[in-house]
Amino acid sequence: MNNFYKDNDRLKRQMTHPMMKRIVALKEDGYTQSREYRSAPENFDDAIDSYDKVMEVMGEICAGTIAPNAFDVDAEGPHCEGGRVTYASGTQRNHDMLTRSGLYGLTQPRRYDGLNFPTVMFVMASEMVARADAGFCNIWSLQGCVDIIREFGDEELKAEFIPRISRGETCSMDLTEPDAGSDLQSAMLKATWSEERGMWLLNGVKRFITNGDADIKLVLARSESGTTDARGLSCFVYDRNWGGVTVRRIEHKMGIKGSPTCELAFNNAPAKLLGSRGLGLIKYVMSMMNGARLGIAAQSVGLSQAAYNEALAYAKDREQFGKAIINFPAVYDMLATMKAKLDAGRALLYQTSRYVDIYKALDDIARERKLTPEERAEQKKYAKLADSFTPLAKGMNSEYANQNAYDGIQVHGGSGFMLEYACQRIYRDARITSIYEGTTQLQTVAAIRYVTNGAYIATIRDFEQQPVLPEYESYMNRVKEMANKFDACTNAVKEANNQELHDFVARRLMEMAADTIMCHLLMQDATNRPDLFAKSLNVYVNYAEAEVEKHFNFIRKFTAEQLDSYRQMAVETSAE
Repeated sequence: MNNFYKDNDRLKRQMTHPMMKRIVALKEDGYTQSREYRSAPENFDDAIDSYDKVMEVMGEICAGTIAPNAFDVDAEGPHCEGGRVTYASGTQRNHDMLTRSGLYGLTQPRRYDGLNFPTVMFVMASEMVARADAGFCNIWSLQGCVDIIREFGDEELKAEFIPRISRGETCSMDLTEPDAGSDLQSAMLKATWSEERGMWLLNGVKRFITNGDADIKLVLARSESGTTDARGLSCFVYDRNWGGVTVRRIEHKMGIKGSPTCELAFNNAPAKLLGSRGLGLIKYVMSMMNGARLGIAAQSVGLSQAAYNEALAYAKDREQFGKAIINFPAVYDMLATMKAKLDAGRALLYQTSRYVDIYKALDDIARERKLTPEERAEQKKYAKLADSFTPLAKGMNSEYANQNAYDGIQVHGGSGFMLEYACQRIYRDARITSIYEGTTQLQTVAAIRYVTNGAYIATIRDFEQQPVLPEYESYMNRVKEMANKFDACTNAVKEANNQELHDFVARRLMEMAADTIMCHLLMQDATNRPDLFAKSLNVYVNYAEAEVEKHFNFIRKFTAEQLDSYRQMAVETSAE
Protein backbone atom coordinates (compact mmCIF):
# COMPACT_ATOMS: atom_id res chain seq x y z
CA MET A 1 0.00 0.00 0.00
CA ASN A 2 1.22 3.52 -0.85
CA ASN A 3 2.37 5.60 2.09
CA PHE A 4 3.47 9.25 1.88
CA TYR A 5 5.64 8.86 4.97
CA LYS A 6 7.39 5.64 4.12
CA ASP A 7 8.10 6.63 0.50
CA ASN A 8 9.96 9.80 1.55
CA ASP A 9 13.09 9.06 3.56
CA ARG A 10 13.69 12.80 4.00
CA LEU A 11 10.85 12.93 6.53
CA LYS A 12 11.97 10.30 8.99
CA ARG A 13 15.40 11.89 9.01
CA GLN A 14 13.91 14.97 10.71
CA MET A 15 13.38 12.92 13.86
CA THR A 16 17.11 12.23 14.16
CA HIS A 17 18.17 15.88 14.15
CA PRO A 18 20.32 16.67 17.22
CA MET A 19 17.88 19.35 18.42
CA MET A 20 15.10 16.76 18.75
CA LYS A 21 16.47 15.40 22.04
CA ARG A 22 16.07 18.79 23.67
CA ILE A 23 12.65 19.33 22.08
CA VAL A 24 11.25 15.99 23.24
CA ALA A 25 12.66 16.34 26.76
CA LEU A 26 10.98 19.75 27.09
CA LYS A 27 7.65 18.53 25.66
CA GLU A 28 7.63 15.55 28.02
CA ASP A 29 8.64 17.48 31.15
CA GLY A 30 11.82 15.44 31.43
CA TYR A 31 9.76 12.28 30.78
CA THR A 32 7.80 12.70 33.99
CA GLN A 33 4.44 12.57 32.17
CA SER A 34 4.80 8.79 31.88
CA ARG A 35 3.93 8.60 35.57
CA GLU A 36 0.49 10.04 34.88
CA TYR A 37 -0.30 8.98 31.30
CA ARG A 38 0.17 5.45 30.00
CA SER A 39 0.61 6.81 26.47
CA ALA A 40 3.49 9.10 27.45
CA PRO A 41 7.02 7.96 26.47
CA GLU A 42 9.54 6.94 29.09
CA ASN A 43 12.56 8.13 27.11
CA PHE A 44 13.65 9.70 23.83
CA ASP A 45 13.70 6.46 21.85
CA ASP A 46 10.22 5.65 23.08
CA ALA A 47 8.98 9.07 21.93
CA ILE A 48 10.56 8.77 18.50
CA ASP A 49 9.00 5.33 18.11
CA SER A 50 5.58 6.84 18.85
CA TYR A 51 6.14 9.66 16.36
CA ASP A 52 7.24 7.17 13.74
CA LYS A 53 4.16 4.97 14.17
CA VAL A 54 1.72 7.89 14.06
CA MET A 55 3.39 9.41 11.00
CA GLU A 56 3.14 6.05 9.29
CA VAL A 57 -0.61 6.05 9.96
CA MET A 58 -0.86 9.61 8.63
CA GLY A 59 1.16 8.69 5.56
CA GLU A 60 -1.15 5.78 4.83
CA ILE A 61 -4.29 7.94 5.18
CA CYS A 62 -2.80 10.62 2.92
CA ALA A 63 -1.85 8.15 0.20
CA GLY A 64 -4.82 5.80 0.55
CA THR A 65 -7.72 8.18 1.25
CA ILE A 66 -6.97 11.89 0.81
CA ALA A 67 -4.98 11.73 -2.45
CA PRO A 68 -7.49 9.45 -4.25
CA ASN A 69 -10.29 11.84 -3.27
CA ALA A 70 -8.48 14.96 -4.51
CA PHE A 71 -9.68 14.91 -8.14
CA ASP A 72 -13.36 14.58 -7.22
CA VAL A 73 -13.09 17.15 -4.43
CA ASP A 74 -11.58 19.64 -6.87
CA ALA A 75 -14.49 19.05 -9.27
CA GLU A 76 -17.30 19.02 -6.70
CA GLY A 77 -16.21 21.59 -4.12
CA PRO A 78 -18.23 22.58 -1.07
CA HIS A 79 -21.84 23.80 -1.17
CA CYS A 80 -23.72 26.52 0.68
CA GLU A 81 -27.42 26.19 1.48
CA GLY A 82 -29.48 27.89 4.16
CA GLY A 83 -26.46 29.76 5.45
CA ARG A 84 -24.51 26.57 6.16
CA VAL A 85 -21.66 24.80 4.37
CA THR A 86 -21.60 21.19 3.26
CA TYR A 87 -18.17 19.81 2.38
CA ALA A 88 -17.54 17.94 -0.84
CA SER A 89 -18.20 14.25 -0.19
CA GLY A 90 -14.49 13.41 -0.50
CA THR A 91 -13.58 16.16 1.96
CA GLN A 92 -16.04 14.75 4.48
CA ARG A 93 -14.56 11.27 4.04
CA ASN A 94 -11.07 12.70 4.65
CA HIS A 95 -12.22 14.45 7.78
CA ASP A 96 -14.05 11.41 9.11
CA MET A 97 -10.99 9.21 8.56
CA LEU A 98 -8.66 11.55 10.44
CA THR A 99 -11.19 12.01 13.21
CA ARG A 100 -11.55 8.25 13.70
CA SER A 101 -7.77 7.96 13.73
CA GLY A 102 -7.52 10.45 16.60
CA LEU A 103 -5.03 12.66 14.77
CA TYR A 104 -6.61 16.10 15.19
CA GLY A 105 -5.15 16.62 18.65
CA LEU A 106 -1.61 15.97 17.47
CA THR A 107 0.12 18.79 19.37
CA GLN A 108 -2.31 19.33 22.24
CA PRO A 109 -1.44 18.33 25.82
CA ARG A 110 -2.59 14.94 27.05
CA ARG A 111 -4.80 16.52 29.70
CA TYR A 112 -6.88 17.91 26.82
CA ASP A 113 -7.06 14.55 24.98
CA GLY A 114 -4.13 15.39 22.71
CA LEU A 115 -1.00 13.43 21.76
CA ASN A 116 1.45 16.10 22.97
CA PHE A 117 3.60 15.87 19.83
CA PRO A 118 6.01 18.71 18.95
CA THR A 119 5.40 21.22 16.15
CA VAL A 120 7.91 19.35 13.97
CA MET A 121 5.52 16.41 13.79
CA PHE A 122 2.51 18.63 13.08
CA VAL A 123 4.45 20.25 10.23
CA MET A 124 5.38 16.82 8.89
CA ALA A 125 1.76 15.68 8.96
CA SER A 126 0.63 18.92 7.29
CA GLU A 127 3.24 18.49 4.55
CA MET A 128 1.90 15.00 3.77
CA VAL A 129 -1.72 16.19 3.80
CA ALA A 130 -0.84 19.04 1.40
CA ARG A 131 0.98 16.64 -0.89
CA ALA A 132 -2.26 14.64 -1.06
CA ASP A 133 -4.66 17.60 -1.34
CA ALA A 134 -3.62 21.16 -0.53
CA GLY A 135 -7.25 22.25 -0.16
CA PHE A 136 -7.90 19.74 2.59
CA CYS A 137 -4.73 20.88 4.32
CA ASN A 138 -6.58 24.15 5.00
CA ILE A 139 -9.13 22.25 7.05
CA TRP A 140 -6.68 19.91 8.75
CA SER A 141 -4.02 22.47 9.72
CA LEU A 142 -6.41 25.06 11.16
CA GLN A 143 -6.53 23.01 14.31
CA GLY A 144 -3.42 25.08 15.07
CA CYS A 145 -5.79 27.95 15.97
CA VAL A 146 -6.38 26.21 19.25
CA ASP A 147 -2.79 26.96 20.30
CA ILE A 148 -3.90 30.54 20.94
CA ILE A 149 -6.59 29.33 23.33
CA ARG A 150 -4.03 27.14 25.08
CA GLU A 151 -1.45 29.91 25.33
CA PHE A 152 -3.67 32.86 26.25
CA GLY A 153 -7.05 31.57 27.40
CA ASP A 154 -8.11 30.94 30.98
CA GLU A 155 -8.51 27.41 32.27
CA GLU A 156 -12.28 27.43 31.74
CA LEU A 157 -11.86 28.34 28.07
CA LYS A 158 -9.17 25.70 27.58
CA ALA A 159 -11.25 22.95 29.18
CA GLU A 160 -14.28 23.91 27.11
CA PHE A 161 -12.70 23.99 23.67
CA ILE A 162 -9.36 22.18 23.41
CA PRO A 163 -10.68 18.63 23.98
CA ARG A 164 -13.33 19.21 21.33
CA ILE A 165 -10.69 20.15 18.80
CA SER A 166 -8.63 17.10 19.78
CA ARG A 167 -11.71 15.01 18.96
CA GLY A 168 -11.96 16.47 15.46
CA GLU A 169 -14.08 19.62 15.63
CA THR A 170 -12.93 22.15 13.07
CA CYS A 171 -11.54 25.68 13.45
CA SER A 172 -11.30 28.95 11.59
CA MET A 173 -9.64 32.28 12.23
CA ASP A 174 -11.97 35.09 11.25
CA LEU A 175 -9.78 38.11 10.61
CA THR A 176 -10.30 39.62 7.15
CA GLU A 177 -13.13 42.02 6.31
CA PRO A 178 -14.25 43.57 3.00
CA ASP A 179 -12.33 46.77 3.81
CA ALA A 180 -9.59 45.22 5.93
CA GLY A 181 -7.44 42.73 4.05
CA SER A 182 -3.76 42.89 4.90
CA ASP A 183 -4.51 46.01 6.94
CA LEU A 184 -6.10 44.16 9.86
CA GLN A 185 -5.92 47.14 12.21
CA SER A 186 -8.79 48.59 10.14
CA ALA A 187 -11.13 45.72 11.12
CA MET A 188 -14.52 47.08 12.24
CA LEU A 189 -16.63 44.03 13.14
CA LYS A 190 -18.22 45.25 16.37
CA ALA A 191 -18.12 43.53 19.76
CA THR A 192 -20.47 44.81 22.49
CA TRP A 193 -20.94 43.44 26.00
CA SER A 194 -24.44 42.20 26.82
CA GLU A 195 -25.26 42.35 30.51
CA GLU A 196 -28.47 40.48 29.82
CA ARG A 197 -26.76 37.50 28.20
CA GLY A 198 -23.48 37.74 30.09
CA MET A 199 -21.55 37.45 26.83
CA TRP A 200 -20.10 39.57 24.09
CA LEU A 201 -22.19 40.00 20.93
CA LEU A 202 -20.53 40.28 17.51
CA ASN A 203 -22.00 42.20 14.58
CA GLY A 204 -20.58 42.77 11.11
CA VAL A 205 -19.11 40.98 8.11
CA LYS A 206 -16.02 38.86 7.60
CA ARG A 207 -14.69 37.88 4.17
CA PHE A 208 -12.19 35.39 2.74
CA ILE A 209 -12.54 33.17 5.80
CA THR A 210 -10.94 29.77 5.28
CA ASN A 211 -13.19 26.93 6.47
CA GLY A 212 -15.66 29.66 7.32
CA ASP A 213 -18.41 27.45 8.76
CA ALA A 214 -16.10 25.80 11.28
CA ASP A 215 -17.26 24.51 14.66
CA ILE A 216 -15.03 26.87 16.64
CA LYS A 217 -13.96 30.34 15.56
CA LEU A 218 -11.36 32.82 16.69
CA VAL A 219 -12.72 36.23 15.75
CA LEU A 220 -10.97 39.60 15.61
CA ALA A 221 -13.45 42.32 16.59
CA ARG A 222 -13.51 45.94 17.75
CA SER A 223 -14.42 45.97 21.42
CA GLU A 224 -13.37 49.54 22.26
CA SER A 225 -15.82 52.10 20.90
CA GLY A 226 -14.39 55.21 19.33
CA THR A 227 -11.15 53.52 18.24
CA THR A 228 -9.94 52.98 14.70
CA ASP A 229 -6.57 51.32 15.23
CA ALA A 230 -5.14 48.07 16.58
CA ARG A 231 -5.51 49.15 20.21
CA GLY A 232 -9.29 48.79 19.98
CA LEU A 233 -9.30 45.19 18.76
CA SER A 234 -9.84 42.10 20.88
CA CYS A 235 -9.97 38.39 20.15
CA PHE A 236 -13.07 36.27 20.78
CA VAL A 237 -13.99 32.59 20.74
CA TYR A 238 -17.23 31.64 19.02
CA ASP A 239 -19.04 28.29 19.08
CA ARG A 240 -21.19 27.50 16.03
CA ASN A 241 -23.76 25.93 18.35
CA TRP A 242 -24.46 29.39 19.80
CA GLY A 243 -25.90 30.67 16.50
CA GLY A 244 -25.79 34.19 15.08
CA VAL A 245 -23.38 33.58 12.17
CA THR A 246 -24.61 32.94 8.64
CA VAL A 247 -22.57 31.96 5.61
CA ARG A 248 -23.52 34.45 2.91
CA ARG A 249 -21.65 32.71 0.16
CA ILE A 250 -18.68 30.54 -0.73
CA GLU A 251 -16.04 32.29 -2.81
CA HIS A 252 -15.36 30.81 -6.25
CA LYS A 253 -11.61 30.22 -6.40
CA MET A 254 -9.10 29.07 -8.97
CA GLY A 255 -7.62 26.49 -6.58
CA ILE A 256 -7.83 24.77 -3.17
CA LYS A 257 -11.47 24.22 -4.06
CA GLY A 258 -12.13 21.66 -1.34
CA SER A 259 -11.56 24.36 1.27
CA PRO A 260 -14.68 26.55 1.70
CA THR A 261 -13.63 30.21 1.68
CA CYS A 262 -16.63 32.11 3.03
CA GLU A 263 -18.21 35.49 3.49
CA LEU A 264 -19.87 35.57 6.90
CA ALA A 265 -22.55 37.72 8.50
CA PHE A 266 -22.44 38.13 12.29
CA ASN A 267 -25.80 39.11 13.80
CA ASN A 268 -25.62 39.36 17.58
CA ALA A 269 -23.41 36.28 17.57
CA PRO A 270 -22.46 35.40 21.18
CA ALA A 271 -18.78 35.04 21.94
CA LYS A 272 -16.31 34.79 24.80
CA LEU A 273 -13.33 37.09 25.24
CA LEU A 274 -9.91 35.48 24.79
CA GLY A 275 -7.30 36.97 27.09
CA SER A 276 -7.36 40.73 27.67
CA ARG A 277 -9.22 43.47 25.83
CA GLY A 278 -7.24 45.50 23.32
CA LEU A 279 -4.60 42.84 22.67
CA GLY A 280 -6.47 40.98 19.93
CA LEU A 281 -4.27 42.05 17.04
CA ILE A 282 -1.20 43.29 18.88
CA LYS A 283 -0.56 40.02 20.71
CA TYR A 284 -2.93 37.13 19.98
CA VAL A 285 -3.52 37.41 16.24
CA MET A 286 0.14 38.09 15.54
CA SER A 287 1.04 34.92 17.43
CA MET A 288 -1.67 33.01 15.57
CA MET A 289 -0.45 34.38 12.24
CA ASN A 290 3.08 33.13 12.87
CA GLY A 291 1.69 29.65 13.46
CA ALA A 292 -0.46 29.91 10.35
CA ARG A 293 2.53 31.02 8.28
CA LEU A 294 4.47 27.98 9.39
CA GLY A 295 1.46 25.92 8.30
CA ILE A 296 1.48 27.55 4.85
CA ALA A 297 5.20 26.82 4.58
CA ALA A 298 4.42 23.14 5.26
CA GLN A 299 1.59 23.27 2.73
CA SER A 300 3.99 24.78 0.20
CA VAL A 301 6.59 22.04 0.73
CA GLY A 302 3.87 19.41 0.27
CA LEU A 303 2.82 21.05 -2.99
CA SER A 304 6.44 21.22 -4.15
CA GLN A 305 6.80 17.52 -3.43
CA ALA A 306 3.61 16.73 -5.34
CA ALA A 307 4.71 18.86 -8.32
CA TYR A 308 8.11 17.19 -8.43
CA ASN A 309 6.67 13.69 -8.16
CA GLU A 310 4.21 14.28 -10.99
CA ALA A 311 6.88 15.82 -13.22
CA LEU A 312 9.40 13.06 -12.51
CA ALA A 313 6.93 10.28 -13.26
CA TYR A 314 5.87 11.91 -16.52
CA ALA A 315 9.45 12.59 -17.63
CA LYS A 316 10.38 8.95 -17.10
CA ASP A 317 7.41 7.65 -19.12
CA ARG A 318 7.11 10.22 -21.89
CA GLU A 319 9.21 9.45 -24.98
CA GLN A 320 10.16 11.88 -27.71
CA PHE A 321 12.67 11.45 -30.52
CA GLY A 322 13.22 7.85 -29.47
CA LYS A 323 14.03 8.32 -25.77
CA ALA A 324 12.43 9.32 -22.47
CA ILE A 325 12.39 13.10 -22.09
CA ILE A 326 14.15 12.85 -18.71
CA ASN A 327 17.34 12.25 -20.70
CA PHE A 328 17.21 15.71 -22.28
CA PRO A 329 19.35 18.34 -20.47
CA ALA A 330 16.57 20.94 -20.59
CA VAL A 331 14.27 18.53 -18.74
CA TYR A 332 16.66 17.08 -16.17
CA ASP A 333 17.85 20.62 -15.43
CA MET A 334 14.28 21.56 -14.46
CA LEU A 335 13.76 18.39 -12.45
CA ALA A 336 17.05 18.69 -10.58
CA THR A 337 16.36 22.33 -9.72
CA MET A 338 12.85 21.45 -8.55
CA LYS A 339 14.26 18.77 -6.27
CA ALA A 340 17.00 21.06 -4.93
CA LYS A 341 14.49 23.82 -4.12
CA LEU A 342 12.29 21.23 -2.42
CA ASP A 343 15.14 19.92 -0.25
CA ALA A 344 16.38 23.42 0.57
CA GLY A 345 12.91 24.70 1.41
CA ARG A 346 12.17 21.66 3.55
CA ALA A 347 15.44 22.17 5.46
CA LEU A 348 14.38 25.76 6.20
CA LEU A 349 10.87 24.65 7.20
CA TYR A 350 12.00 22.08 9.74
CA GLN A 351 14.77 24.24 11.17
CA THR A 352 12.16 26.93 11.79
CA SER A 353 9.85 24.35 13.36
CA ARG A 354 12.58 23.22 15.73
CA TYR A 355 13.20 26.80 16.84
CA VAL A 356 9.45 27.19 17.45
CA ASP A 357 9.30 23.96 19.42
CA ILE A 358 12.01 24.95 21.88
CA TYR A 359 10.75 28.42 22.71
CA LYS A 360 7.07 27.35 22.81
CA ALA A 361 7.89 24.47 25.16
CA LEU A 362 9.74 26.86 27.43
CA ASP A 363 6.76 29.25 27.26
CA ASP A 364 4.53 26.39 28.45
CA ILE A 365 6.91 25.58 31.29
CA ALA A 366 7.02 29.26 32.29
CA ARG A 367 3.26 29.13 32.94
CA GLU A 368 3.83 26.39 35.49
CA ARG A 369 7.03 27.56 37.19
CA LYS A 370 9.75 30.18 37.07
CA LEU A 371 12.38 29.51 34.41
CA THR A 372 16.02 29.33 35.39
CA PRO A 373 18.34 32.04 34.00
CA GLU A 374 19.69 29.49 31.52
CA GLU A 375 16.18 28.57 30.39
CA ARG A 376 15.21 32.24 30.00
CA ALA A 377 18.27 32.81 27.81
CA GLU A 378 17.40 29.74 25.75
CA GLN A 379 13.79 30.89 25.43
CA LYS A 380 14.84 34.36 24.24
CA LYS A 381 17.37 32.93 21.76
CA TYR A 382 14.97 30.55 20.07
CA ALA A 383 12.03 32.95 20.09
CA LYS A 384 14.17 35.42 18.15
CA LEU A 385 15.35 32.72 15.74
CA ALA A 386 11.79 31.47 15.21
CA ASP A 387 10.52 35.00 14.59
CA SER A 388 13.28 35.71 12.07
CA PHE A 389 13.03 32.38 10.26
CA THR A 390 9.22 32.18 9.96
CA PRO A 391 8.84 34.84 7.22
CA LEU A 392 11.72 33.21 5.32
CA ALA A 393 10.12 29.77 5.58
CA LYS A 394 6.72 31.02 4.46
CA GLY A 395 7.98 33.46 1.83
CA MET A 396 10.57 31.23 0.15
CA ASN A 397 8.62 27.98 0.26
CA SER A 398 5.47 29.54 -1.13
CA GLU A 399 7.49 31.03 -3.99
CA TYR A 400 9.22 27.69 -4.57
CA ALA A 401 5.87 25.91 -4.60
CA ASN A 402 4.70 28.25 -7.35
CA GLN A 403 7.93 27.84 -9.30
CA ASN A 404 7.92 24.06 -8.98
CA ALA A 405 4.25 23.86 -9.97
CA TYR A 406 5.02 26.01 -13.03
CA ASP A 407 7.99 23.85 -14.01
CA GLY A 408 5.94 20.72 -13.36
CA ILE A 409 3.49 21.78 -16.05
CA GLN A 410 6.37 22.71 -18.34
CA VAL A 411 7.79 19.19 -18.05
CA HIS A 412 4.39 17.82 -19.06
CA GLY A 413 4.26 20.07 -22.12
CA GLY A 414 0.80 20.25 -23.70
CA SER A 415 -0.47 17.48 -21.45
CA GLY A 416 0.12 19.73 -18.45
CA PHE A 417 -2.59 22.05 -19.75
CA MET A 418 -5.14 19.23 -19.73
CA LEU A 419 -7.47 18.80 -16.77
CA GLU A 420 -6.93 15.05 -16.45
CA TYR A 421 -3.36 15.57 -15.23
CA ALA A 422 -2.82 16.41 -11.57
CA CYS A 423 -0.13 18.99 -12.32
CA GLN A 424 -2.71 21.59 -13.35
CA ARG A 425 -4.54 21.23 -10.02
CA ILE A 426 -1.25 21.52 -8.14
CA TYR A 427 -0.47 24.68 -10.14
CA ARG A 428 -3.83 26.23 -9.25
CA ASP A 429 -3.55 25.19 -5.61
CA ALA A 430 -0.02 26.53 -5.25
CA ARG A 431 -0.87 30.04 -6.39
CA ILE A 432 -2.58 31.03 -3.16
CA THR A 433 0.37 30.12 -0.93
CA SER A 434 2.27 33.30 -1.71
CA ILE A 435 -0.86 35.40 -1.06
CA TYR A 436 -2.73 34.29 2.06
CA GLU A 437 -1.50 34.62 5.63
CA GLY A 438 0.54 37.54 4.35
CA THR A 439 1.80 37.97 0.81
CA THR A 440 5.46 37.48 0.00
CA GLN A 441 5.73 41.27 0.10
CA LEU A 442 4.47 41.23 3.70
CA GLN A 443 6.87 38.42 4.61
CA THR A 444 9.59 40.74 3.33
CA VAL A 445 8.32 43.47 5.67
CA ALA A 446 8.49 41.00 8.56
CA ALA A 447 11.97 39.80 7.60
CA ILE A 448 13.73 43.00 6.63
CA ARG A 449 14.40 44.17 10.20
CA TYR A 450 16.48 41.04 10.70
CA VAL A 451 18.48 42.04 7.65
CA THR A 452 19.16 45.55 8.89
CA ASN A 453 19.76 44.66 12.55
CA GLY A 454 22.34 42.04 11.62
CA ALA A 455 20.43 38.98 12.91
CA TYR A 456 20.58 37.05 9.64
CA ILE A 457 24.27 37.65 9.01
CA ALA A 458 25.02 36.70 12.63
CA THR A 459 23.13 33.42 12.18
CA ILE A 460 24.95 32.80 8.90
CA ARG A 461 28.33 33.39 10.56
CA ASP A 462 27.34 30.89 13.26
CA PHE A 463 26.49 28.36 10.55
CA GLU A 464 29.93 28.92 9.02
CA GLN A 465 31.42 27.44 12.20
CA GLN A 466 29.54 24.16 11.76
CA PRO A 467 31.79 21.25 10.69
CA VAL A 468 31.27 19.83 7.21
CA LEU A 469 32.76 16.93 5.31
CA PRO A 470 36.16 17.71 3.77
CA GLU A 471 34.72 17.35 0.29
CA TYR A 472 32.25 20.15 1.07
CA GLU A 473 34.86 22.77 1.97
CA SER A 474 34.67 24.20 -1.54
CA TYR A 475 30.91 24.66 -1.08
CA MET A 476 31.53 26.31 2.27
CA ASN A 477 33.90 28.81 0.68
CA ARG A 478 31.38 29.64 -2.03
CA VAL A 479 28.60 30.12 0.50
CA LYS A 480 30.86 32.33 2.62
CA GLU A 481 31.36 34.52 -0.43
CA MET A 482 27.57 34.65 -0.88
CA ALA A 483 27.31 35.84 2.71
CA ASN A 484 29.95 38.51 2.08
CA LYS A 485 27.98 39.84 -0.88
CA PHE A 486 24.78 39.86 1.17
CA ASP A 487 26.55 41.74 3.96
CA ALA A 488 28.06 44.24 1.53
CA CYS A 489 24.65 44.94 -0.03
CA THR A 490 23.05 45.36 3.38
CA ASN A 491 25.69 47.86 4.46
CA ALA A 492 25.45 49.77 1.18
CA VAL A 493 21.68 50.14 1.52
CA LYS A 494 21.96 51.24 5.16
CA GLU A 495 24.64 53.79 4.27
CA ALA A 496 22.45 55.27 1.53
CA ASN A 497 20.02 56.31 4.31
CA ASN A 498 17.04 56.38 1.93
CA GLN A 499 13.88 54.65 3.16
CA GLU A 500 12.32 54.32 -0.28
CA LEU A 501 15.49 52.71 -1.64
CA HIS A 502 15.61 50.44 1.42
CA ASP A 503 12.02 49.29 0.81
CA PHE A 504 12.61 48.87 -2.92
CA VAL A 505 15.48 46.40 -2.52
CA ALA A 506 14.17 44.72 0.64
CA ARG A 507 12.91 41.60 -1.09
CA ARG A 508 16.23 41.10 -2.87
CA LEU A 509 18.05 41.36 0.45
CA MET A 510 15.65 38.91 2.08
CA GLU A 511 16.17 36.41 -0.71
CA MET A 512 19.96 36.74 -0.48
CA ALA A 513 19.74 35.95 3.24
CA ALA A 514 17.37 33.03 2.68
CA ASP A 515 19.41 31.55 -0.18
CA THR A 516 22.56 31.64 1.93
CA ILE A 517 20.86 30.16 4.99
CA MET A 518 19.33 27.33 2.95
CA CYS A 519 22.74 26.51 1.47
CA HIS A 520 24.10 26.10 5.01
CA LEU A 521 21.17 23.96 6.12
CA LEU A 522 21.57 21.71 3.10
CA MET A 523 25.31 21.49 3.76
CA GLN A 524 24.56 20.31 7.29
CA ASP A 525 22.07 17.77 5.94
CA ALA A 526 24.56 16.53 3.36
CA THR A 527 27.28 16.22 6.01
CA ASN A 528 25.00 13.98 8.08
CA ARG A 529 23.43 12.10 5.15
CA PRO A 530 25.47 12.50 1.97
CA ASP A 531 23.52 9.66 0.39
CA LEU A 532 20.35 11.76 0.58
CA PHE A 533 21.53 15.32 0.10
CA ALA A 534 24.91 15.51 -1.70
CA LYS A 535 23.34 15.97 -5.13
CA SER A 536 20.82 18.52 -3.90
CA LEU A 537 23.62 20.46 -2.22
CA ASN A 538 25.54 20.73 -5.47
CA VAL A 539 22.51 21.78 -7.51
CA TYR A 540 21.19 24.23 -4.94
CA VAL A 541 24.53 25.96 -4.32
CA ASN A 542 24.83 26.48 -8.09
CA TYR A 543 21.31 27.88 -8.19
CA ALA A 544 21.56 30.03 -5.06
CA GLU A 545 24.98 31.39 -5.98
CA ALA A 546 23.57 32.65 -9.27
CA GLU A 547 20.58 34.21 -7.48
CA VAL A 548 22.78 36.00 -4.96
CA GLU A 549 25.07 37.24 -7.72
CA LYS A 550 22.05 38.55 -9.63
CA HIS A 551 20.79 40.52 -6.63
CA PHE A 552 24.32 41.70 -5.77
CA ASN A 553 24.82 43.13 -9.24
CA PHE A 554 21.44 44.82 -9.18
CA ILE A 555 21.82 46.44 -5.76
CA ARG A 556 25.42 47.66 -6.17
CA LYS A 557 24.54 49.37 -9.48
CA PHE A 558 21.18 50.74 -8.43
CA THR A 559 20.83 54.31 -7.21
CA ALA A 560 18.00 56.21 -5.58
CA GLU A 561 17.75 58.42 -8.67
CA GLN A 562 16.52 55.44 -10.68
CA LEU A 563 13.46 55.03 -8.47
CA ASP A 564 11.74 57.79 -10.39
CA SER A 565 11.63 55.70 -13.58
CA TYR A 566 9.98 52.81 -11.76
CA ARG A 567 7.55 55.12 -10.03
CA GLN A 568 6.52 56.81 -13.26
CA MET A 569 6.24 53.59 -15.27
CA ALA A 570 3.89 52.18 -12.66
CA VAL A 571 1.33 54.91 -13.38
CA GLU A 572 1.70 55.14 -17.15
CA THR A 573 -1.49 54.53 -19.15
CA SER A 574 -2.08 53.54 -22.72
CA ALA A 575 -3.52 56.99 -23.32
CA GLU A 576 -0.10 58.58 -22.91
